[in-house]
Amino acid sequence: MTAIPSNDAKWSWRRVTRIVLILVIVLAAGAGGAWYWWQSQQGKLPEGIVSGNGRIESDQIDIAAKLAGRVREVLAREGDLVAEGQVLARLDTTELQAQRAKYAADVASEEASMLEAKATVVQRQAELTLKEAKLRRALKLIVTGAISEDNRDEAQGERDSARAVLDAAQRTVTARERSVVAAQALVNQTDAQIADTILVAPVQGRVLYRLVNPGEVVSAGGKVLTIIDLSEIYMEIYLPSEQAMRVTIGSAARIVFDGAGQSEFRVAGRAVHAQAGRDAQRTRQAYVPGQAAHPAEPHRAPPQPSENGHPRHRLCAPRSEPAQLAGHPAKAHSG
Repeated sequence: MTAIPSNDAKWSWRRVTRIVLILVIVLAAGAGGAWYWWQSQQGKLPEGIVSGNGRIESDQIDIAAKLAGRVREVLAREGDLVAEGQVLARLDTTELQAQRAKYAADVASEEASMLEAKATVVQRQAELTLKEAKLRRALKLIVTGAISEDNRDEAQGERDSARAVLDAAQRTVTARERSVVAAQALVNQTDAQIADTILVAPVQGRVLYRLVNPGEVVSAGGKVLTIIDLSEIYMEIYLPSEQAMRVTIGSAARIVFDGAGQSEFRVAGRAVHAQAGRDAQRTRQAYVPGQAAHPAEPHRAPPQPSENGHPRHRLCAPRSEPAQLAGHPAKAHSG
């Protein structure tokens, strides 16, 4: 004979089921909340650390021709790493070389004229000496009455004329010497123009753009190459003013690059400059640029107040791989 559960037993079983269900819901909610809190703490920075997003940038330098001319050769390609003083391109110098040869011939001609003028001075000096001796004899003879006064006056006039001719010859020598200097200046100017046809890298950098090819004609100031200055790698970020005011010069910083995968490539740096500004919503912001520098050569800029009284800062990073850093998105942490 089967026993039929009583109503009290059924009610007790339902109460246990409800209690278990409530406990499961509470535990699940607690676990979810704990997991959410743990996730929220992963990206949270410790007290005293501020962060901002920005891009690693570098100054661009245009390698341009000073004079108009035809490009003879370009010795660098896009992506090449170039050293300071390295020859990057050359312009054709055929016309300049011909012009220089003409100016060099002019220098030789002027030097010959100057020598001729100096020889004339020597000749005029000898004539003056002869005229002066003749005048001295005439002055002695006039006392004894051996010659007339007309002869004395004639000798004196010849002496004065010879002296004037010598003075003119000496002035001619001076003019010829200045002509030689002017002709040589044209030669030096042409040499400088020929030197300007050799385009060199002013700093260590990487070629970003190659804008012309051999055989093309460029105008004065025409760009041939554009390089990235690897000695000036910097990062620009924006921080609220209340955070930026707490970032002192020399504060340690760390740059984390986006897209680095599991390796999480980081670069150490330091804040060395800050500048006040405002964003589009007119919220007061502090503009914090960064500049790359080798850790052994830190920037030691003293604190300088900006126009609104805030200290200036700058963010430094080492030059380990500057060619690959420029243009890369990153996040900076400073404290």
